[in-house]
Amino acid sequence: MTLDNAVHWKLSGFGDEVDTDPHVQGAVLLALGAHHIEVRSAWGINVVDLDDDATGRLKAALDSLGLAVSAVASPIGKVDVSLPVEHEVERLLRVIRVAKTLDTRFIRIFSFFRADAQSPADVRDAVIERMTRLAATAAEHDVVLLHENEKGIYGDTPERVLDLVVAVGSPHLRLAWDSANFVQVGVKPFTAAYAMLRPYVDYLQVKDAVLSTGEVVPAGQGDGELLDTLTALRDDGYTGFASLEPHLASAHELGGFSGPEAFGDAGRAFRHLTDSIGVNLV
Repeated sequence: MTLDNAVHWKLSGFGDEVDTDPHVQGAVLLALGAHHIEVRSAWGINVVDLDDDATGRLKAALDSLGLAVSAVASPIGKVDVSLPVEHEVERLLRVIRVAKTLDTRFIRIFSFFRADAQSPADVRDAVIERMTRLAATAAEHDVVLLHENEKGIYGDTPERVLDLVVAVGSPHLRLAWDSANFVQVGVKPFTAAYAMLRPYVDYLQVKDAVLSTGEVVPAGQGDGELLDTLTALRDDGYTGFASLEPHLASAHELGGFSGPEAFGDAGRAFRHLTDSIGVNLV
């Protein structure tokens, strides 16, 4: 691929996988060649709990580093579906306020947990009702919700992710692609999901996993078919964000952690893959 027709993707990453301090988060991302950051928490405070003062301080810190925000990684929809619709609508409104201050239109969300005794079919109507309301709220405020295919929620398999996005049918509900999460529910991402979901994918989250154990590993070192997926995205004309979410040290309900060294390893592993297919990370 010549320089004239090279493909450029915008490198980003979950800052709180590096450190709780936004200045440390930013320093590591800048060292990896990124000019964007994905915000899930700052100073240990999740985005849904950031008040206006803290959000303003975060914006000032990122501006001082020359970093823009690719997305706000909210926990919206990472709750039991039995909660009232208004519960997550109210929380989304708070996150939208954060996103507006940070100058991003993208907000990551999920599609609800269910009780152990319930099947996905049991909760489908309740999920669609809630996701439709969330998408309508996003439309009112001109933001875009990015559904992540987290394991254990309604939209964890390709078929249910497709059902969800088609049933809601809103340009304000799109998809964040996560290969590792598909692997952890027993799915080969490129083989089983890419063609089905690509028309709705607006964002790439970068991590990989081992099919036999579910262990999260750097991009290209697991069974997430990253090289096939990245090549197809390149050929499809994708020019959006690629956000590192390594989860190499720990993972929990509201996120994960890697630390500066492992986060750097993850970034270099991903760049090795993109370099090999002529994609420039900027």
